[in-house]
This record gives sequence, C-alpha cells and structure tokens, in this order.
Amino acid sequence: MDQVTLGKTGITVPKNGFGALPVQRVGMDQAVCLLQKAYEGGFRFFDTARSYTDSEEKLGEALSHVRKNIYLASKTPSKTADGFWKDLETTLHNLKTDYLDIYQFHNPDFCPKPGDGTGLYEAMVKAKEQGMIRHIGITNHRQNVAKEAIESGLYETLQFPFSYLAAPSDLEIVEMCRKADMGFIAMKALSGGLITNSAAAYAYMRPFPHVLPIWGIQREKELDEFLSYMENPPVLTEELKQVIDKDKKELSGNFCRGCGYCMPCPVGIEINTCARMSLLIRRSPSEKQLTPEAQAMMAKIKDCLHCRACASKCPYGLDTPKLLEENYKDYQEILAGKPY
Repeated sequence: MDQVTLGKTGITVPKNGFGALPVQRVGMDQAVCLLQKAYEGGFRFFDTARSYTDSEEKLGEALSHVRKNIYLASKTPSKTADGFWKDLETTLHNLKTDYLDIYQFHNPDFCPKPGDGTGLYEAMVKAKEQGMIRHIGITNHRQNVAKEAIESGLYETLQFPFSYLAAPSDLEIVEMCRKADMGFIAMKALSGGLITNSAAAYAYMRPFPHVLPIWGIQREKELDEFLSYMENPPVLTEELKQVIDKDKKELSGNFCRGCGYCMPCPVGIEINTCARMSLLIRRSPSEKQLTPEAQAMMAKIKDCLHCRACASKCPYGLDTPKLLEENYKDYQEILAGKPY
C-alpha cells in the first residue's frame, strides 16, 4: 500500500484521499454507504468544505463513530474573522467532532497573512491554540497565490490542481512544496472528469511521494476502482503512458477544468458544465447529456451578455465566452447527428 506523509504535519495516510464534494449530489443513505465502504476499504483522509452544501453532514453521519481513526479536512470561504468562526463552528457541528486535522482557506484571491487587516490568519492561529484545528492549510487555483503561500512559511498544506495534464508551472509548485516540507493535496486529479482512466491517473501520481491525491467519488463503481489500488497500485506501464500521451494531445491548450469559480452567471448559464460539454460527450458519453433538460441548459448560452465577468474570475485565464460559443456549436452539430 502506497503511503503519503503531508510534510511537517506528520499526517501519514494511504495515497488515496476521499474528495467529498461529489457526495453532496447523492442522498444521505447512499452517501453514508459510500463513505463507510471507503473507510472499511482503507481510506483514512477525507476532504470536504463548508461550501459543499450537505457534504460535511454526510461525513459526520457516516464516520463520527470512527473519528479517532481518520483525518478530516475542511475549508472556509469566509473573507472576515467573524465569518471564519461561524464557519468553523458549523463545520465542527456538522462533522460531529471537536477538532479538524486540517482547516483550509478555500481558494482566496490573496494569501492571508498576519497583519493584513482581515484577521483571518490570526483567527486560524487562535483556533489552533484552542485545539479546534491541528494544522493550517490553504487551497487555490491561482499559481501566484499558491507560490506566495509556500514562500510565506505560514501554511502546513497546500491543496492545488494536479494531474497528468499539469503544466510545467504546476509541476514547479509541486516541487516547491516538496522542498519546503509542505503537504501537497492534489485536487482535480481526474481533471474534473475529463480523465477517464483512473489507473493512469494514479500511476502518474506514484513518483511523487509527497503528493496526496483526493479523488472526487460519487458512485460505488468509482470507489471500487480506487479501493483496488490500495493493495495493487497501478504501475506506469507503456500502455498507461500511451493513454496519458493521447490525453495530453487531445486536451492540450485551453479547456475548462470545471472548477466553477466563474459562477454565478448573471443570466443563469451553467458555465462550468456548458464550457466543456463537447469534451465530456467525447470522453464520457451519457444519455443525460442529450436530454431535453441538457438541451435547455446548453441553449442558455445564447443569452450570454458577453459581460466577461466569467473570464475575469477564471483562475486559468480562459476566454470563457468563446469556449461557450464553441461548445454550443459542437453540441448543435452532435444533435444534428454529425459525428464527433
């Protein structure tokens, strides 16, 4: 079984983290079954967030009885100290625990530091002194904020997008964390669902001993794949290298990662789905993508105001309105029966 130690935290867990964002999309009973099966199969690190609707409650319901055996990480999106404390209190209540192993600032557009006027970092330190949290972390999609967090020495973990589609600049951040003995938690290890070969995704991560991937798991079939890797971790074979090379060619350039930080749209376009629909249909086709509801969702693209608010918020600098137009055109061609 591959193990990962998250830098100075000393947290050592199997190289399979459970990303609990997707469990907000299933009912309580199904989520509890999924989470308990993950625990019974060896998962020990579970990551959630105050922003993930009822994800924290589902984790609390499923795992509170084994709290001493697991590590829980959550996040606050608050921009004020008062909001920080309210979020932390709610999170602890939902998770049915009196402490978090890691508490993270959730994708702030700046790096919170002591004396910056927000009181956020000071609140983190106070929460740690009071035993409510054990380690201070930060998540981000912005390279400049991530680098500033690493260089500051203020944080024990960084959660950042990382997969085999990573750019050289992303790899630089991974290496910076290693040198700083800072835990690296890899979000978007399946690139928001665009990577469909989990064995290739896992095998790519293996040469990075300090990287803990958290897999966004919603279905039992998906969980079973990762559970099988506990005892039989995939090796980067020539066949898997070919899968990775093919995906890199197909997904090179500008593509939407589905992070959702462009939302909400003033006219109600589901940007984080619509801007990558053509890729989703090609890579993981589903009848749901062609239902009347899906067609209505895609038709909203015609209402785009071209205000470019989405583009201004995209951490990857994408021309989102252009991506929406291209995806709507591709989608119409697919509906017309043209091959894709």
